[in-house]
Amino acid sequence: MAIASPGVGGDDGSGSTATRAAGPVPRGGPWARTGGLVLALVLLAAVSLLSIAVGSRALSLGTVLDVLLHPDDSTASTVVHDLRVPRTLIGLAVGAALGLAGALMQAVTRNPLADPGILGVNAGAAAAAAVAISIFGFTDPAQYVWPALAGAAVTSVVVYGLGATGRSGATPIRLALAGTAVSAALGAFTQALSLSDPGTFDAMRFWQVGALSGHDMSTLTQVGPFLALGAVIALALARSLNALALGEDTGRALGAHVGRTRAWSALAILLLCGAATAAVGPIAFVGLTVPHVARAFVGPDQRWVLPWSMVLAPVLLLTADVIGRVVARPGELQAAFITALIGAPVFVAVVRRRKVAQL
Repeated sequence: MAIASPGVGGDDGSGSTATRAAGPVPRGGPWARTGGLVLALVLLAAVSLLSIAVGSRALSLGTVLDVLLHPDDSTASTVVHDLRVPRTLIGLAVGAALGLAGALMQAVTRNPLADPGILGVNAGAAAAAAVAISIFGFTDPAQYVWPALAGAAVTSVVVYGLGATGRSGATPIRLALAGTAVSAALGAFTQALSLSDPGTFDAMRFWQVGALSGHDMSTLTQVGPFLALGAVIALALARSLNALALGEDTGRALGAHVGRTRAWSALAILLLCGAATAAVGPIAFVGLTVPHVARAFVGPDQRWVLPWSMVLAPVLLLTADVIGRVVARPGELQAAFITALIGAPVFVAVVRRRKVAQL
């Protein structure tokens, strides 16, 4: 089996044998893809600065730049350094993790519907974290990051087992339906835990909906090592994923270790999703939407899709966070709601593509 179009693979008769044997065909030259990535980084820097500048307290861009470069004891400096900078850095780290996890999950399963949220990984991590908070009294992300990782792992196995039952096997639609069902059940369980205990409700009411607010730098330092390790593993798998896109037999002939690649991919996805969810709560659709955008620019070559997804995902998440601060002033709408509004139409569009059923 091979990728017949960006993000869509399968022996569906849509491409010749010569095309399938050639492997992923990148779009544009290396300079064009590199230049595009540089522009994406510039856009990310601009959105990051906007995230620091925009909030319930009006601060001019000049004031923001001044207190960033010259911290003092003023209220503006306190707002920027204690509230907005940690929030922006957490958005950068979590967004990059979700983008990488989504791209990696879609590549290793050759499923364009794969997403940590849709396949239930985020819900499993959230449910496990809720248990840690409600039953064991954990209150710090460093304490429930391990339960979140375990919950993500167990949920992944359950969803794949449900989606693989039957004669048709683990098709994209079956996996999406299984993930949706498991996510709904785990969401109800998490909600029940929250409503049954006022302390748990207070600890989870903002975290549960997926929000970048209410965190300081300690959150990032606690989950950062997991996110960094997951990112390193994911980026190191790019060449192996390209080989597997040609099919297992061809991939082995090219030197790829199929089982090892899938095992490392699973570990990277669990680290990225579990730690990101432990930090800010479940945020869906980022991992689904961004890899499709990346492939639209660079084609299916994972050596480019992964870094592009790593850059574009925090652009989406921080933009959603800024929009949430603006549309509901003086309050704010949590980032997960905005990403769902953006990502849901993309999910519907992907499902409606004719070739999805042929995967």
